[in-house]
Amino acid sequence: MIKLAIPTRENEVDDHFGHCESYTIFTVDANNQIEKTEIVPSPQGCGCKSNIGSILKEFGVSVMLAGNMGDGALKVLQHHGIDVCRGCSGDVRQVAEDFLQGKIDDSGQGCKSHDNHDQHEHICNNNH
Repeated sequence: MIKLAIPTRENEVDDHFGHCESYTIFTVDANNQIEKTEIVPSPQGCGCKSNIGSILKEFGVSVMLAGNMGDGALKVLQHHGIDVCRGCSGDVRQVAEDFLQGKIDDSGQGCKSHDNHDQHEHICNNNH
Protein backbone atom coordinates (compact mmCIF):
# COMPACT_ATOMS: atom_id res chain seq x y z
CA MET A 1 0.00 0.00 0.00
CA ILE A 2 1.21 3.50 -0.82
CA LYS A 3 -0.26 6.94 -0.27
CA LEU A 4 -0.04 9.73 -2.83
CA ALA A 5 -0.62 13.40 -2.04
CA ILE A 6 -1.57 16.10 -4.55
CA PRO A 7 -1.79 19.87 -3.86
CA THR A 8 -5.37 20.68 -4.84
CA ARG A 9 -7.54 23.65 -5.80
CA GLU A 10 -11.07 22.93 -7.03
CA ASN A 11 -10.25 19.27 -7.71
CA GLU A 12 -7.32 20.18 -9.98
CA VAL A 13 -3.57 20.04 -9.31
CA ASP A 14 -2.67 23.45 -7.87
CA ASP A 15 0.45 24.63 -9.68
CA HIS A 16 1.54 26.64 -6.63
CA PHE A 17 2.28 23.95 -4.07
CA GLY A 18 2.70 26.25 -1.05
CA HIS A 19 -0.60 28.08 -1.49
CA CYS A 20 -3.03 25.30 -2.39
CA GLU A 21 -6.45 24.99 -0.75
CA SER A 22 -5.86 21.42 0.38
CA TYR A 23 -4.01 18.19 -0.29
CA THR A 24 -5.83 15.21 -1.74
CA ILE A 25 -4.43 11.95 -0.36
CA PHE A 26 -5.05 8.73 -2.27
CA THR A 27 -4.53 5.38 -0.54
CA VAL A 28 -3.49 2.78 -3.10
CA ASP A 29 -3.82 -0.98 -2.57
CA ALA A 30 -1.38 -3.70 -3.62
CA ASN A 31 -3.05 -3.90 -7.05
CA ASN A 32 -2.41 -0.19 -7.75
CA GLN A 33 -6.10 0.62 -7.27
CA ILE A 34 -7.23 3.70 -5.37
CA GLU A 35 -9.15 2.44 -2.35
CA LYS A 36 -9.58 5.65 -0.32
CA THR A 37 -9.47 9.42 -0.84
CA GLU A 38 -8.91 11.98 1.93
CA ILE A 39 -8.78 15.78 1.87
CA VAL A 40 -6.31 17.51 4.21
CA PRO A 41 -6.55 21.30 4.60
CA SER A 42 -3.38 23.17 3.67
CA PRO A 43 -1.47 24.73 6.60
CA GLN A 44 -0.90 28.47 6.61
CA GLY A 45 2.33 29.72 5.03
CA CYS A 46 4.37 28.69 2.06
CA GLY A 47 5.33 25.06 1.58
CA CYS A 48 8.93 25.38 2.76
CA LYS A 49 7.95 27.22 5.97
CA SER A 50 4.86 25.20 6.86
CA ASN A 51 4.72 21.87 8.67
CA ILE A 52 3.23 20.13 5.64
CA GLY A 53 6.09 17.62 5.42
CA SER A 54 5.45 16.28 8.91
CA ILE A 55 1.66 16.39 8.45
CA LEU A 56 1.81 14.34 5.25
CA LYS A 57 4.31 11.92 6.81
CA GLU A 58 1.86 11.35 9.70
CA PHE A 59 -0.77 10.40 7.10
CA GLY A 60 1.69 7.89 5.64
CA VAL A 61 2.28 9.75 2.36
CA SER A 62 5.31 8.54 0.41
CA VAL A 63 4.83 10.35 -2.93
CA MET A 64 3.85 13.96 -3.75
CA LEU A 65 2.50 14.59 -7.24
CA ALA A 66 2.79 18.34 -7.74
CA GLY A 67 2.60 20.98 -10.41
CA ASN A 68 5.51 23.10 -9.32
CA MET A 69 7.46 23.87 -6.17
CA GLY A 70 10.58 25.65 -5.06
CA ASP A 71 13.73 23.98 -3.78
CA GLY A 72 12.84 24.75 -0.14
CA ALA A 73 9.57 22.83 -0.28
CA LEU A 74 11.23 20.02 -2.21
CA LYS A 75 13.88 19.66 0.52
CA VAL A 76 11.27 19.72 3.30
CA LEU A 77 9.32 16.88 1.67
CA GLN A 78 12.45 14.85 0.92
CA HIS A 79 13.60 15.33 4.52
CA HIS A 80 10.38 13.60 5.58
CA GLY A 81 10.97 10.71 3.14
CA ILE A 82 8.41 11.89 0.58
CA ASP A 83 9.40 11.48 -3.07
CA VAL A 84 8.28 14.28 -5.39
CA CYS A 85 7.12 14.26 -9.01
CA ARG A 86 6.70 17.74 -10.48
CA GLY A 87 5.06 18.89 -13.67
CA CYS A 88 1.63 17.36 -12.96
CA SER A 89 -1.58 19.11 -14.02
CA GLY A 90 -5.28 18.44 -14.41
CA ASP A 91 -7.87 16.49 -12.45
CA VAL A 92 -6.30 15.09 -9.27
CA ARG A 93 -7.82 11.60 -9.57
CA GLN A 94 -6.71 11.33 -13.21
CA VAL A 95 -3.18 12.42 -12.24
CA ALA A 96 -3.09 9.75 -9.51
CA GLU A 97 -4.33 7.08 -11.93
CA ASP A 98 -1.81 8.16 -14.58
CA PHE A 99 0.99 7.92 -12.00
CA LEU A 100 -0.12 4.42 -11.02
CA GLN A 101 -0.03 3.41 -14.70
CA GLY A 102 3.54 4.72 -15.08
CA LYS A 103 2.52 7.63 -17.32
CA ILE A 104 4.05 10.43 -15.19
CA ASP A 105 7.71 11.42 -14.99
CA ASP A 106 9.23 14.12 -12.81
CA SER A 107 9.69 17.27 -14.90
CA GLY A 108 12.75 18.21 -12.86
CA GLN A 109 11.48 21.78 -12.92
CA GLY A 110 11.19 23.82 -9.76
CA CYS A 111 9.96 27.35 -9.24
CA LYS A 112 13.58 28.48 -9.44
CA SER A 113 16.54 26.93 -11.23
CA HIS A 114 17.14 23.41 -10.01
CA ASP A 115 20.58 21.89 -10.55
CA ASN A 116 20.20 18.35 -9.23
CA HIS A 117 17.24 17.02 -11.18
CA ASP A 118 19.02 13.82 -12.22
CA GLN A 119 18.69 12.38 -8.71
CA HIS A 120 14.91 12.80 -8.89
CA GLU A 121 14.22 11.29 -12.30
CA HIS A 122 14.05 7.75 -10.94
CA ILE A 123 11.34 8.54 -8.38
CA CYS A 124 8.26 8.33 -10.56
CA ASN A 125 9.34 5.28 -12.46
CA ASN A 126 10.39 3.13 -9.50
CA ASN A 127 7.68 3.63 -6.90
CA HIS A 128 4.91 1.48 -8.34
